[in-house]
Amino acid sequence: MSQDSTTVPETSRKLSGRRRREIVAVLLFSGGPIFESSIPLSVFGIDRQDAGVPRYRLLVCAGEDVPLRTTGGLELTAPYGLEALSRAGTVVVPAWRSITQPPPAAALDALRRAHEEGARIVGLCTGAFVLAAAGLLDGRPATTHWMYAPTLAKRYPSVHVDPRELFVDDGDVLTSAGTAAGIDLCLHIVRTDHGADAAGALARRLVVPPRRSGGQERYLDRSLPEEIGADPLAEVVAWALEHLHEQFDVEALAARAYMSRRTFDRRFRSLTGSAPLQWLITQRVLQAQRLLETSDYSVDEVAGRCGFRSPVALRGHFRRQLGSSPAAYRAAYRARRPQGGPAERPDRLERLERADRPDRAEVIEPRTGDHALPLRRPGAPGGPTGHSGHPPHHHHAPHPEPGKPESDAYAPRLPEQAAGRAPGRPTLPGQRERPVG
Repeated sequence: MSQDSTTVPETSRKLSGRRRREIVAVLLFSGGPIFESSIPLSVFGIDRQDAGVPRYRLLVCAGEDVPLRTTGGLELTAPYGLEALSRAGTVVVPAWRSITQPPPAAALDALRRAHEEGARIVGLCTGAFVLAAAGLLDGRPATTHWMYAPTLAKRYPSVHVDPRELFVDDGDVLTSAGTAAGIDLCLHIVRTDHGADAAGALARRLVVPPRRSGGQERYLDRSLPEEIGADPLAEVVAWALEHLHEQFDVEALAARAYMSRRTFDRRFRSLTGSAPLQWLITQRVLQAQRLLETSDYSVDEVAGRCGFRSPVALRGHFRRQLGSSPAAYRAAYRARRPQGGPAERPDRLERLERADRPDRAEVIEPRTGDHALPLRRPGAPGGPTGHSGHPPHHHHAPHPEPGKPESDAYAPRLPEQAAGRAPGRPTLPGQRERPVG
């Protein structure tokens, strides 16, 4: 279950008599990143009762009998060993040093025993690989850093890996995405144990949002599992990434690999953890996202440069993956980063969102020149309107059609809407706000 759910699954086992719910054990290994390791130490190991946060008792445990050297060459000394896990109601594995190495057998046995005795087991970022190696994620939903999600899915096919979520709560086993998502999951645990007020008070002390919306989609990159470099399919994948501007399908990739479509699908899925068609669509959407952020190409031009057969196809896939239309995404991005170019005015977001909806796209642009006038489809109401697809620095918002635009849960909330006034109506100095409606 993801961070957006309103209910929390019940744990299926009761704690054994020697375990206490308020005790949190953090399992550290040598070679682990120091930031991820410090997250549960900061959340559960500092007394903040003066701020209204109930106190946990923290046990920092060494997961192996070697010096615990972390990133930067620092050496840590854990006051407890694996035996201390027998007292914890929650066991947190903040990270694992390498997704290519198996965790120590003794640590895996201790985690299995803790889970059997009712403890809540938490894996932050690559800590999910330790939980999977212990068999605690078999048949369960889980997540990890988007860059390692394909490897987790490939290595442990019985785990239902969802790279889109910031964290997944499956009752007595919880996993999170990378770094900052570990804070999100720890706050979720506090919220589950002690309520929203306690989690909110802790978030204020940490100076972080008490609950972030969305997932990892916006952070996805071209990266592939580390093992792909030695696989024969690597050349085909590299070719696909370099030719996203061309229109080709999975059959073309299979032909380049000298495989049948069925064999190619099976090999690709075993290598990356995803179907080749879904992977290709995701890469095209990510390329479109980059062009919307860094260029002044129109949405139609972006669609063509990313290999989509039509702007409508781009809009549909873009909205499904990123929760916004291409035009609204660009406007919101520029509004947040005015130094990268002329920022879109916030009061234009609604018009851009409306104009970019597939069911309202009535403008056809002839390709005879940069300044060709748009034509209306036969039977479309009205005459010519403003044209799009201009050269850089010629932005003309289309005229909004009458009627209320469809709602979009992911669309940015306009400042005017938050203030309760109509978009685009400025308030002069000293002028009193007039209620709307």
